[in-house]
Amino acid sequence: MLDLRAHLRPAVSHRDSNRKRIILAIMIKPDTQAGIARRTILSQATVSTAVRDLEKDGIVRMERNSAAQGKGGRGVRVCLQGAVNVAVGVDLGFNHVTVIARRVDEQYDRVKVQQSTDGANRGLAHVIPLVKGMIEEAVAETGRTSDDIISVGIAVPRMIDPRSGTFAAPVLPPWSGEGGDPAIELARALGVRVVMDNDANLGALAEQTYGGSDHLETVVYVKASTGIGSGLIVGGNLLRGRSGIAGELGHLTMDPHGVICQCGGRGCLETIIGAEYLIDQVRKSQLGNSADLPGSLAALIAKAHANDAVCVRALQDAGRLLGRALAQLCNLFNPDVIVLGGQLAAAKDLVLKPCREALERFALSGAVDPSTDFELRLSNLKQRAEALGALVLGLSSILSDEEIEKS
Repeated sequence: MLDLRAHLRPAVSHRDSNRKRIILAIMIKPDTQAGIARRTILSQATVSTAVRDLEKDGIVRMERNSAAQGKGGRGVRVCLQGAVNVAVGVDLGFNHVTVIARRVDEQYDRVKVQQSTDGANRGLAHVIPLVKGMIEEAVAETGRTSDDIISVGIAVPRMIDPRSGTFAAPVLPPWSGEGGDPAIELARALGVRVVMDNDANLGALAEQTYGGSDHLETVVYVKASTGIGSGLIVGGNLLRGRSGIAGELGHLTMDPHGVICQCGGRGCLETIIGAEYLIDQVRKSQLGNSADLPGSLAALIAKAHANDAVCVRALQDAGRLLGRALAQLCNLFNPDVIVLGGQLAAAKDLVLKPCREALERFALSGAVDPSTDFELRLSNLKQRAEALGALVLGLSSILSDEEIEKS
């Protein structure tokens, strides 16, 4: 079995750098040579030459893609020729943790998953040992050990400065109370470098990589759970903004006279369709009746699917408000697709239908016209999107800043 770390050391030549970029691209996703060229921004001639050399060295093999039969060379994927290395992605939410481990020589959908209902709200002192144990279990399920981990990425529901990889100001709870950095703490626990980014950004990265949106110019991924965020892919690249604050959809002011948000604003979208608000609204409607009240967004959605009138109304109203906010985003960015993820996506058409209706009412018609191939849809990756994006982030980070500048 092949340990790829020997082939991923800092490159000393342009040829080595290209070779490393191609290996990393295949580690993220087996692909055709044309697809690798597009993702690495290398010429097809460069990719073809490098792939031939890698095949001779026993690092890659050519495999016909059954989904692309009849397409000639375009149906032949480049895959790794067996590797011991494991990539890890972690989605550290407020009330949940999802850990994904994948052998880099396997398909993205052949992942091992560990999940917990604990999260960042329990504090880093509690959650880091939990995450470490979940990673060890997920990696063991791949048939490898923690020594074989080659990269770790972590998704968090907070703004991350793209230059430093740490929290961007304002640092909102629960992080500000502890002053800890989950990437640093997890790296210390594992003995492996850990990189971190905003969860909605990584959801967008996963949708672009694995969700069928890799050919689109502008992709918006909406993470709607405890908080509301969005990741923006423009021209094939994540739009993070100067300080990492781009895409903070949840802090658009929807009601200037509304309740105060934890960001210091008033009437933010997050305060009117976030999970805690929706649960509170349902509970208030049932004053004097404490039986069978939902204690979580998942429970609220389950009751709505069982035709509970109050829960249905709460979700439909949330969809309409989300659509109004997304209409402003559509007028600014004119995206090809908006993908709804996070816990709220489990409501399906209860949220998606009123969201689409509000989009059509409040956005410029040309921005959301289905005849122009605009699409509003649910995430194909469901609850794994953020963790899969974190896995991609971790692998991508192996390419050094110097090598990125040279390419």
